[in-house]
Amino acid sequence: MNADRRGLPGRRQVLRTLAAAAGSGWAALAWSAPEAPPRVLDFEWTDAARQRSVPARLYLPERQKGPLVVFSHGIGGSRLGYSYIGRHLAAHGVASLHLQHVGSDRSLWGGNVLQTFERMRRAISSEEAVARARDLSFGLDRFAQEGLPFEVSTTVAAGHSYGANTSLLVAGARVGGAVQLPSLLDPRVRGAVLLSTPPFYGVPDLAGTVSPIGLPSLHITTNEDVIKIPGYESPASDRVAVFEAIGSRPKALAVFSHGSHSIFTDRITSADGPELNATVKQATRELVLAFVQGVEAHQLAPSLQLAARPHQAALARFVVQA
Repeated sequence: MNADRRGLPGRRQVLRTLAAAAGSGWAALAWSAPEAPPRVLDFEWTDAARQRSVPARLYLPERQKGPLVVFSHGIGGSRLGYSYIGRHLAAHGVASLHLQHVGSDRSLWGGNVLQTFERMRRAISSEEAVARARDLSFGLDRFAQEGLPFEVSTTVAAGHSYGANTSLLVAGARVGGAVQLPSLLDPRVRGAVLLSTPPFYGVPDLAGTVSPIGLPSLHITTNEDVIKIPGYESPASDRVAVFEAIGSRPKALAVFSHGSHSIFTDRITSADGPELNATVKQATRELVLAFVQGVEAHQLAPSLQLAARPHQAALARFVVQA
């Protein structure tokens, strides 16, 4: 029997045992051991039709067929972020494509400090929100054109903060009212992973915006997940409100007891500390993998329940709604 360093049954064996005990539906889930370290490929793509650069980083697994996650960073981020998720997914046979949105990336923090507010205003505009969603669809197009040794079986959109909003748009969110956005639904997307999702900026009708989404979604947040940027603030309760309003079925919510809004990035902030960061990141990457595997196998609820079980001590709330 596979065993950890304490002589107890290893995690992989425990999951297999639980799955087998739960019946054939659970046993069908593809719990896999880590493979070789992934290849990391950087691309300098340009969407000629929009005259917009779309840099990307790809974590490519050894396996030549499997799911693809396309990841959208939060405001001020880059393609280099969220590597703990990308590497973990690729080590388990899931390709992870991390895009960089040049209108709302790390360049926001450079230049004249006095112009930061104006740069931020442009970054959260409806024009940039649309451009980010189109970046994601363009990234899927270019991935298919690169001739990579990987056949995509299922595509999942994922993102953190502003990136979660981007994922919602390609998953079928409909933004109307005073701020109207065109339909940006990408039919290739079969599920959405939403980390620290804020309501759409300037859009009061949350239910009307996200209730049209029907594909599976996983929402991950914390009880301390407060967003504060120049000109915008969102309390932690907003993350749960998005989960409650979304029309996804099935949908799942994981709320960690502690952790700031930045804990889902690669940074280790003084507010969170290394131990909490490690705990939340390990659970997050395992939940994301379980979600992707569950969407692929059409066994989402059991997949997530198995993945969440070892992390109950860190979770204030975990729920799956069919």
